[in-house]
Amino acid sequence: MSAPAQKKAAAETIEKHLEPDTRKAGTQARESTSAAAKEFGPHDGEGWLTGPPLKAVRKTWGESLTRLMNRLGSEKAALRAMSTLLQGTDTSVGLGVRKSSALDSF
Repeated sequence: MSAPAQKKAAAETIEKHLEPDTRKAGTQARESTSAAAKEFGPHDGEGWLTGPPLKAVRKTWGESLTRLMNRLGSEKAALRAMSTLLQGTDTSVGLGVRKSSALDSF
């Protein structure tokens, strides 16, 4: 059994919980890092050395978040496609077995 219902449920969990929660957490972290970079950045001709690295961290974080969101989307799509494919395969196999049943002659 290919468990298409479980694959569908997993895809829905990604869509309803993981994607929005990850996006929200990622946005909050990016905003916090941006605020910190501004606080420690150049101010009135003087600046802290931590400002530019925080900007770099923000950029790296944003890129990582984008990759993670893309991966979640890919996994969701794969689960849905596999669920459909396996359900179709299960149905085809079931019909094939049914066609060759010896009980059909009774």
